[in-house]
Amino acid sequence: MALTRIGLAGLAVMGQNLALNIAEKGFPISVYNRTTSKVDETVQRAKVEGNLPVFGFHDPASFVSSIQKPRVVIMLVKAGAPVDQTIATLAAHLDQGDCIVDGGNEWYENTERREKAMEERGLLYLGMGVSGGEEGARNGPSLMPGGSFEAYKYIEDILLKVAAQVPDSGPCVTYIGKGGSGNFVKMVHNGIEYGDMQLIAEAYDVLKSVGKLTNSELHQVFSEWNKGELLSFLIEITADIFGIKDDKGEGYLVDKVLDKTGMKGTGKWTVQQAAELSVAAPTIEASLDSRFLSGLKDERVEASKIFQGDYSTGLPVDKAQLIEDVRQALYASKICSYAQGMNIIKAKSSEKGWGLNLGELARIWKGGCIIRAIFLDRIKKAYDRNPNLANLLVDPEFAQEIIDRQAAWRRVVCLAINNGVSTPGMSASLAYFDSYRRDRLPANLVQAQRDYFGAHTYERVDMPVLSTPRLRETTSALTRYEKV
Repeated sequence: MALTRIGLAGLAVMGQNLALNIAEKGFPISVYNRTTSKVDETVQRAKVEGNLPVFGFHDPASFVSSIQKPRVVIMLVKAGAPVDQTIATLAAHLDQGDCIVDGGNEWYENTERREKAMEERGLLYLGMGVSGGEEGARNGPSLMPGGSFEAYKYIEDILLKVAAQVPDSGPCVTYIGKGGSGNFVKMVHNGIEYGDMQLIAEAYDVLKSVGKLTNSELHQVFSEWNKGELLSFLIEITADIFGIKDDKGEGYLVDKVLDKTGMKGTGKWTVQQAAELSVAAPTIEASLDSRFLSGLKDERVEASKIFQGDYSTGLPVDKAQLIEDVRQALYASKICSYAQGMNIIKAKSSEKGWGLNLGELARIWKGGCIIRAIFLDRIKKAYDRNPNLANLLVDPEFAQEIIDRQAAWRRVVCLAINNGVSTPGMSASLAYFDSYRRDRLPANLVQAQRDYFGAHTYERVDMPVLSTPRLRETTSALTRYEKV
């Protein structure tokens, strides 16, 4: 057979679908998997789905030798040790100038370590975020490649065709930047996704628990929301979920799903990076904490027995007004979540010298990925207007939208609190906005306390010098208590 254009190793659901996508776009592809039945399964699918040019191999040597030079192999395996093992297997058969692309959700520092190790062997390396789930991988994902620019140019023609296509802005792929930037951007994308999903869940909870909307009504509400400024993949699938009947019993399936959310780690990494970079990301943090709390199902069941009672106010609710208020609160909170994610990326880009283009990131997220939304076009335009924008909140258009929606936002958060319904994401978003918009915070007292007990010093607002002497006197209140 003629040599193929590219290879793909790792044929779980994402790997299979991306291989078929590449083949469908006219690029013959070689595929390999340690479990050989997956290879045969993929080749069979290729035949069924249009006799696509997918060629399977059961051993790494023949797999690598089937690819034209300079060879490019995409890996889609579990992050961590499996990636290192796969690299070792492939590298043994690759030649200088060949390239390995890791398409998994990998920790960005691992990507940088591997890129350096591959460079020493004369190989090129890319870490490429792939978003969109199995459907995106098959029909067009959002792709975030970072690392060797030379390696990116090897496969740019493939990626431009394989990525999701958005009519008004082109393929949802761009060269992200050096080092582990592609993996880092994908990680934060997932953190924003955590926030988005949590905010939608809270909107559902308020409408259901306080507004007493039925699943049928919720389906109608979310379907309507998906026609306006909230139009997005997540709102679309949420509307669909509310319409799914239980095929194993009566009622709706959503009510039978255990209230315990899983996670794979990228949300946690995002929050850890926010802390390392000293970037406030309370909405994303609240979404992560909510997943932790959801995991305490048995404890929550026992706690519900201790704290029994009706926490609702019992006051009548105007359903139509509540639906509109929640819509506005969701949109305003969403702005805060994206602002936080973009600030994490901006801070890391500055630290590492990546020179990332935030507007371009918003563009490639407009299609294919889980957070795709009409809203992202607005974000792109905001960063196009001002590439050095300090915070999405202060973009003139977004600032006005926040101002217009804050009354509804506050009503929803207060209503939820008064009815005992937790809205950690919306509440954190509102607190983030209220803190950011104030020219003076009570941080002066906290810094005074730090100086009092720990001699940390402080700055004065009325003169450009550090404190001297300290706030704490020689014989302080603390010392007097110690003597007692």
